[in-house]
Amino acid sequence: MLAIFDVEGVLYDAEYLPILAEKVNMEKEIWDITKKGIRGSINWEEGLRNRVELLQGISYDICKEVADSMPIMPGAKKACLALKNADWKIMAVSGGFDIMTDRLAKELNLDYVFSNELIFNNSKLDSVKINVDSDKAKSAKIKIEEWNQKKDEIVVIVDGANDLKLFDICGLGIAYRAQDLVKELATVSLEEKNLAKIIPIINNHYNLRLQV
Repeated sequence: MLAIFDVEGVLYDAEYLPILAEKVNMEKEIWDITKKGIRGSINWEEGLRNRVELLQGISYDICKEVADSMPIMPGAKKACLALKNADWKIMAVSGGFDIMTDRLAKELNLDYVFSNELIFNNSKLDSVKINVDSDKAKSAKIKIEEWNQKKDEIVVIVDGANDLKLFDICGLGIAYRAQDLVKELATVSLEEKNLAKIIPIINNHYNLRLQV
């Protein structure tokens, strides 16, 4: 069995670039583009490049400090521990950056993380390398095939429009505190700000007895 999580808004209770933007008083501009990307009203890759471009010149130290300060979602550690104790694999697929997902991988004992990379020049933010585009399923399939996971044994937990294609490759799609469009296409929605609540949903769907 495999659980695939989005990162910002799901495993992290925050969005990275808007917090970083506060350091240079550009949070409104960054949030405007971020929300459009989450809603799916702009090209996601273009929106990501635009946001990073607006934040060019911020020091690596500040970027790392913000990444290390991001709060993990309530219930995330319990949910991941319950899955790992039942021998599940856990993957995260993020439109965010390795500067923040590396820490998450360690703290939540994730098996694999796909994410993008911030590029620094002379310790200043310069650009972004996009490894994960708006089709997150394309990234996820790399490990799904390697691990020989069947579609009906895959659970996806996401919140944004750029996550939707992940629903095509899973047996159970959970919309977690998500956009309306995501809720419409999910198997089930969860509004409570407690990621551990996915465990009863998984138990009910698969007739399992995972313990939180």
